[in-house]
Amino acid sequence: MNQLTNIFKLLSDSTRLRMLALLFQEDLCVCEISGILDVPQSRVSKNLSKLRDLNLVMDERKERFVFYSLLKEDVLLVQTLQYILDQKLLYPQIVEDCKRLTDKEKYLNQCCVLCD
Repeated sequence: MNQLTNIFKLLSDSTRLRMLALLFQEDLCVCEISGILDVPQSRVSKNLSKLRDLNLVMDERKERFVFYSLLKEDVLLVQTLQYILDQKLLYPQIVEDCKRLTDKEKYLNQCCVLCD
């Protein structure tokens, strides 16, 4: 029951919900998530840490970047995210995030400038 409650708590926060929807679609770097959502990188990192602690995402270092991926073992979470994305026209912010996801490389490149 705790896992169920935790998932609904996570989904009640719009930033985490948007992050999970993005990670459901593909693996992303913190810089990409921050750019797509237009939220500070520190906020993204804090939320990703919480998701990692709940074993919902995993991270992998690739060169200078840490990429996150959604662990798809939790059936309820996966089905909920799938439903949201199937019905994304009902959620304008999700539609906008999906559009910005197609330009994810520009956010990674901006991060590279900051890293150099």
